[in-house]
Amino acid sequence: MATQRMAGIPGFGIDRVADLVGDDPEVLRLENLDTDLRPSDAALAATKAAVDRQDANSWLPFTGKLALKEAVARQFTSRSGIEVSAGSQVTITSGEGDAMLDALMIAADPGDEVILTDPTYAGMLQRVRMAGAVPRLAPLVPVEGEWRLDLDQLRAAVSDKTRAIFVASPALPTGWVANEAEWEAIASLCRERDLLLINLGWMESILYDGRLLLHPGRLEGMAERLIQIGCVSFEQRMIGWRIGWMVTPLSLAGDAARAHIYNGLTPGGVCQYGALAALETHGDGIARSTAEWERRRDAMLDQLAGLPVVRPAGGWSMIMEAASPPDLSLALAGHKVAATPMTTWGEIVAPRYIRFIFSREPVDRIVFLRERLDAAMRTLA
Repeated sequence: MATQRMAGIPGFGIDRVADLVGDDPEVLRLENLDTDLRPSDAALAATKAAVDRQDANSWLPFTGKLALKEAVARQFTSRSGIEVSAGSQVTITSGEGDAMLDALMIAADPGDEVILTDPTYAGMLQRVRMAGAVPRLAPLVPVEGEWRLDLDQLRAAVSDKTRAIFVASPALPTGWVANEAEWEAIASLCRERDLLLINLGWMESILYDGRLLLHPGRLEGMAERLIQIGCVSFEQRMIGWRIGWMVTPLSLAGDAARAHIYNGLTPGGVCQYGALAALETHGDGIARSTAEWERRRDAMLDQLAGLPVVRPAGGWSMIMEAASPPDLSLALAGHKVAATPMTTWGEIVAPRYIRFIFSREPVDRIVFLRERLDAAMRTLA
């Protein structure tokens, strides 16, 4: 008998798109958050060397190796301006997914409300529900060709039951990057209503058009209200390592450790050493990789010129409005393009859009998109 906890939790939809296109090498793989850009040589070498380390094949320490915690703390402090104790305030997790659920378990009780954007990453939205909390969504809206957070709707979404605001910047699937006014509005609500901010900082340095990293930790009163989630999946191109982390205020550190111990228990030691090497090389390859992803973003925008697409300011994806995104996704699969409808990635805004990932395919393949998209749309006319 199915539990009520899972009754309202839909699937991603990404796997269904992948099944539709199979392994055909001619298909443009724009459906899943992958990249073909390699991790750093240092990270690869350290991972291989760790296979022969006895301490890499151990349950202990449950909350992550101290050296990796220290590297995470250094990166967090350099970006946020907040000094933390690596030993107590950093918890290494089995990827960013574990970290999200851990963070929600310590931020909200069943029945509490958590504010997210619409659209938002489905993995954020559905984990709020899995934790027993209630999602309340504030829309992202196109303004002068970019996504902006509707600050009036954000404030209206907060109630006496609200316990946290949960955002990612750059965001998935939109590529929204919070500006100074948006971060200040979020921080003001956290201060006024005694809320936590869960900041999914998985791609926070993957920024385009010369943008600088703005971190909410640098705003007044946020050091004691910020739960930071990070990982090596995106900036370091290490998806398969499944290493993430939480950095929490000292008051929540014990709860964070226990939440992870009973959720993920311990991340893989071999992969922890690879992640450590990646962070110790100070982001080796991040700038070069970001420049290539920006080039691919621009190529994708060229292919979608004249269509209802909003320019992403960072991250790996963009979305296009369509009359019926599920039907368009099915038609695209028949024309060798894999793209995911955003049906369950929000409530009002997201279901109108289909998503294109530009981090996996090189420019010389992206240039085939428009002719295939036009052919697919003709079948729906």
